[in-house]
Amino acid sequence: MDKARIGVTGLAVMGRNLARNLARHGHPVAVHNRTPARTKALVEEFGDEGTFVPAERPEDFVAALERPRRLVIMVKAGDPTDAVIDEYAPLLEPGDMIVDGGNAHYLDTRRREAALRERGLHFVGTGVSGGEEGALNGPSIMPGGSPESYEALGPLLEDISAHVDGTPCCAHVGPDGAGHFVKMVHNGIEYADMQLIAESYDLLRHGAGLAPAEIAEVFRTWNTGRLESYLIEITAEVLAHTDSATGKPFVDIVLDQAEQKGTGRWTVQTALDLGVPVGGIAEAVFARSVSGHAALREASQNLPGPSRTRVDDSGFADAVEQALYASKIVAYAQGFHQIQAGSAEYGWNIDPGAMATIWRGGCIIRARFLDRIRAAYEADPSTPTLLTDDHFAEALGNAQDAWRNVVATSARLGIPAPGFSTALAYYDSLRAQRLPAALTQGQRDFFGAHTYRRTDREGSFHTLWGGDRTEITG
Repeated sequence: MDKARIGVTGLAVMGRNLARNLARHGHPVAVHNRTPARTKALVEEFGDEGTFVPAERPEDFVAALERPRRLVIMVKAGDPTDAVIDEYAPLLEPGDMIVDGGNAHYLDTRRREAALRERGLHFVGTGVSGGEEGALNGPSIMPGGSPESYEALGPLLEDISAHVDGTPCCAHVGPDGAGHFVKMVHNGIEYADMQLIAESYDLLRHGAGLAPAEIAEVFRTWNTGRLESYLIEITAEVLAHTDSATGKPFVDIVLDQAEQKGTGRWTVQTALDLGVPVGGIAEAVFARSVSGHAALREASQNLPGPSRTRVDDSGFADAVEQALYASKIVAYAQGFHQIQAGSAEYGWNIDPGAMATIWRGGCIIRARFLDRIRAAYEADPSTPTLLTDDHFAEALGNAQDAWRNVVATSARLGIPAPGFSTALAYYDSLRAQRLPAALTQGQRDFFGAHTYRRTDREGSFHTLWGGDRTEITG
């Protein structure tokens, strides 16, 4: 038979569904797994969906691929990825490509790309978002790597990706680690978005006294407007669900300790290295961390709190919607700022508008307002922050009174809302003509002679704090 156009090794849920997606779109796909039984099961169960070429040995797998060979590895990030690369690289020829579709750290991707480039091979670090359903029915795909590799690989990925208004949710992001970097930030934004939604629920539940089923209807209403998104949609479904064993709201029988796989932490750590403020993402990561410290929370149960526990405001849900939308704008603005900073640091030349375009479908953070983000970058590709775009600036201005009221109410009622609070603080920090950082610089100069700059002339200066307090050039 003819050679397979592409191959997938690693047939856990994501790899299996990606292979099925390729086959469904008419692309003969070679399939391989370290455990041959998994390969056999895939072909037996789904062989009627398209052309699968099963292979038991790596050598057979490589031999089944047409040139240039497109080999997709879907294994755990870290050492397992390196092991698979080491296994397959000697079997490939110059011009062939290895595509890593896992959640690898972008610095690992840069290292692997450089090493394989020395051998004449293309390494394509590719972000894939949408979970197992997206992998099967159309994910958002963020491939990095060389332009040459995208010429051979891109048409296949675009074909199997989600499509919105006829546009594929896949685009070449940039060289080496750019694809995995953007996927990392995507996940960081996802953390922030989920945290803001959780805070909205908490305020409506414990601030306004609404039952989960009632809050589900609030979210369903929100999903018909500007907040329309996959996360808002599934939030309504989760809140409306009743536990069959107890008859209680499902959300009440789930242990309130949120887990995480690491991409959110990577986003925050990388932002610190780049000097980019991503407080919304950081607070979301820390909120999950706090939730997991059960002993710490148990020891703090008797700490005093406010006497008032409810809000008497029939319009409170509308105010929370305003706060959620405004905070969501801030979270995305911080994420896109980080993408721009990373692009500048590594010379990737990432198009932020294109990233908004490919996130409109398939991925977890797909949302109506990504169209507005795309339009903002089309109008001004060099915009320093989405907050200054006319549309978003107007929305933030209209929301700010309700936003401030929600943050104040959360503090007054003792309901933690770190996402809302830090988003508002970020907004106000950017608005401020003067920040207290001037005092911080004075303190640093006092105890460490770190110098400071003046507002009225160029240069660095130091005050002789331990002497006569004259100023000298730093």
